[in-house]
Amino acid sequence: MSWWIRPLVRIIAALTLPLAVPAVITMALWALPGDPAEIICPPAICPGTEALAQRWGLDQGPVYYYFNWLSSAIQGDFGDSWRVMAGEPVTTLRWDSLPTTAALVLLALIPLILGGVTAAAGLLPRRLDPLWQGMGLVPSVILALGAAAYVQLTYGALSSDGWPAMVRLLLGAAVLGISDGALAGAVVGTRSVFEEEIRSRYVQIALLRGESPVANALPNVLPALIGQFRGRILHVLSGAVVVEVVLGIPGLGDLLWDGTLLQDFGVVLAAAWAFGLLSAVLLLFQATCEILLALYVRRSPVGVA
Repeated sequence: MSWWIRPLVRIIAALTLPLAVPAVITMALWALPGDPAEIICPPAICPGTEALAQRWGLDQGPVYYYFNWLSSAIQGDFGDSWRVMAGEPVTTLRWDSLPTTAALVLLALIPLILGGVTAAAGLLPRRLDPLWQGMGLVPSVILALGAAAYVQLTYGALSSDGWPAMVRLLLGAAVLGISDGALAGAVVGTRSVFEEEIRSRYVQIALLRGESPVANALPNVLPALIGQFRGRILHVLSGAVVVEVVLGIPGLGDLLWDGTLLQDFGVVLAAAWAFGLLSAVLLLFQATCEILLALYVRRSPVGVA
């Protein structure tokens, strides 16, 4: 297979994903039995459902709603919340929750990065692998429930502000970093990629010349490592929804959950689109790195025709 096919597929997927995510959610809304406006706000509760449908853009069918929402979203306008915080701009809700989720994910990635780097450098003993794998067997929801109980019992009614809120964030990051095999995958996965490449003939010859095996193997294993790291970021992002809900962390995942429970599809679309955009950015980053590395590896060494 030609080297450029995989990056091309990733670029196509990255360009398609931001269009596909709102399309799937729009299709799901119209696939539900009944009129979308009446589903969101039944006539017994909300008189004037037709006016609400017109206000929310639900009166002209799914195709119109999708393209109208997408064109507004590209301009940064996600409309107003229907039920989560009625009348509040969804853009404000999203931007308020995004820094919290970003901090949670970045903190959760620290042990994964350290584990991968130390495993690749041979600084992490292989005999500790059963420990990481054993820790990874515990589901994130179980660890999150234990962390939530600890914070609530320790700080009580004051557990949502100040330092207790930071404790929630740190515990949530720790849960995401070790649960569901995240840390075990970072350690074992990175080490296995390097060990397989180091057994290659060109690396063994480099060792005979006194060169570093890691420096020789890194250009060839970097695409695989980038792909693994992208997968770990997505793994952490998906787990962040559960951790934020259980621990009461006011992030993007918690916003997505609230929007789903309250059938606030404007909020659901905005939150899901943010996750889709991040996935698309990661795909583009991986494709770009693969292209640059392929060009670097294939160029002729200095002085060789």
